[in-house]
Amino acid sequence: QTVAEGGSAVINVIGILEKALPVFLMLGLGMLCRKTGLLSREGVNTLKSVAVNITLPAVMFSAFATAEYNAASISIPLVMFAACLLALFLGFAGCRLLGIKGRLSPFMAAGFEAGMLGYALFAILFSEAERPAFAIVDLGQVLFVFTVYKALLAGKGGLRGVVQEAVTSPTVWAIAAGLLVGATGLYKALIPSGVSGIINAVTDFVSAPTSAIILLAIGYDLVFADVRWAQTLKLVGLRLGVSGILLGLLVLANRLLGGMMHTGALLMMLILPPPYVLPIFADVEEERADISSALSLLTLIGILLYVVLVIFFA
Repeated sequence: QTVAEGGSAVINVIGILEKALPVFLMLGLGMLCRKTGLLSREGVNTLKSVAVNITLPAVMFSAFATAEYNAASISIPLVMFAACLLALFLGFAGCRLLGIKGRLSPFMAAGFEAGMLGYALFAILFSEAERPAFAIVDLGQVLFVFTVYKALLAGKGGLRGVVQEAVTSPTVWAIAAGLLVGATGLYKALIPSGVSGIINAVTDFVSAPTSAIILLAIGYDLVFADVRWAQTLKLVGLRLGVSGILLGLLVLANRLLGGMMHTGALLMMLILPPPYVLPIFADVEEERADISSALSLLTLIGILLYVVLVIFFA
């Protein structure tokens, strides 16, 4: 029995390393590339563009095309949309209560960086067959980010730009196409002919480097020089506090809905930082720096929490 337990422990450690080590390896390589100058800022931005505009849309199209659509699953995006609205409300209330200044500070409490981080981590920890479960959870927050979140960030003057961004975004088009193919039953109808297999082969090939590219770029961007720690830690505390509240409420909602939401997908979403696009909307340089620092720190915390998920699910 002792030998069997020891063998099981070794298998667990190996399983954990299989899921966690690639993440830290790519983050470390990203940091090394910045330190040694192996990659320039322009080079990393190009890699991000490849991920956001080519490989990630392939991931999302595949996930939404192969998802199961029924009356029950429709409620999941609605629950997530409502959760994001609540998070934004708590962000404004928390900033007022804690005396956190800055126009963008409340927005740190809402939205999740599923695109540039969530899908990459989920793909490493869970099987490809489970990817649609994360996509369905993500759908509600994507709708929130491209409607309420960015519209409020941009203000009345920038609303036209937000609409234009949504219309021209490959990610949005990939989600829409995946929903169309999946929700109409077209994907399943094409299985006997083998066409669905061809679609899978193409999307799998295109999406394969997504996790590596994204984690390399994130590692490159993890810089903590000249951080104003007082303001940064307030923003991080606000985010973690609101995420904790959402965790409790969403776990309760999931139980009431009969456990429809994939537990791993829900937990993965909640450990993610706010959208990386947030600093772009800053009007003041100091606030932009504080938001960027908080995003970097929250990304690091999210990676550490990812390891906890790896241990839990292993």
